[in-house]
Amino acid sequence: MTETPEHATQPPADERGTAPTVRVFVALAPPDDAKAELERELGPAYHAHPRMRWNRIEDWHVTLAFLGELPVAAVPPLRPALAALAASRAPLRLALHGGGHFDERVLWTGIDGDLEGLHRLATDVRALVRECGIDFRERPLRPHLTLARSRRGAHSSAVEAAAGLTGFTGRPWPAERLHLVGSNIGRGPGPIHYRDIESWGFGVQG
Repeated sequence: MTETPEHATQPPADERGTAPTVRVFVALAPPDDAKAELERELGPAYHAHPRMRWNRIEDWHVTLAFLGELPVAAVPPLRPALAALAASRAPLRLALHGGGHFDERVLWTGIDGDLEGLHRLATDVRALVRECGIDFRERPLRPHLTLARSRRGAHSSAVEAAAGLTGFTGRPWPAERLHLVGSNIGRGPGPIHYRDIESWGFGVQG
């Protein structure tokens, strides 16, 4: 999530001709030092639950709007609109905090800090996407980072790992960029990987 943004309007070469759509979301990403802090906190869980499907640290993100599978041609019009939105906003002050699970399967850590500003940003991102002619399923914003998923028959792993994060409070950090992200979900049996389609600095005028 923090790698150099890709400015091409097409998907990677190995997807062209076989994937006329791309799965897309708009997100924020913690800085590297905040992720390293959480990684250290997760050390015991990594050791205790090695069979969980752990997300790559570079893929940790806070989803603001999940747009689903879009035609590749629908993505370029989002770029100037999201760039303008980011330019009009100051960075949000956030922090990673605690832990929990969804349905005893999905392990996450929560988000603390300027949650009011985070909800406003998500609302405006979603409205902007619809103004660009993209319809998508609205999901309530539950600010979190997804960390791992339990394998079938081992749901206690997520519950136990979440309990280990109960007392975690990360240092505050500024969310300085708005990310438009594509994923390879549904494109093979391997793990889900994400790539920046592009990202824009908050408060940065073009």
